[in-house]
Amino acid sequence: MSLGTRLKELRLGREVSLQAVADSVGASKPHIWELERGTTKNPSIDLLKKLAMYYDVSLDYLAELKDREELDIAQTFARQIADKNLTEGDRKALLSLAEVLSRKNGKTGTD
Repeated sequence: MSLGTRLKELRLGREVSLQAVADSVGASKPHIWELERGTTKNPSIDLLKKLAMYYDVSLDYLAELKDREELDIAQTFARQIADKNLTEGDRKALLSLAEVLSRKNGKTGTD
């Protein structure tokens, strides 16, 4: 799915106007519209960050590096363990498990 398609899907899912998005991220309405249509290809990283924050998604999701379901699972897991008092051994065990699962699914730790 392209960046434009993802942006439009997110906007429509929130039921907000192009103008509301533009105002929230400090861009013009035509620029947001062009992004959604795919007629502007290289938005600034600053604008992408603002859009990601506005829609509460990651830059990975906007940049098509990860799909939404995969990110939702990762974010849920991260939230569940974030406030826990993990020992250094616990953290190492979690990282080892993540590496094993990544290899099992044909991914490397840098994906």
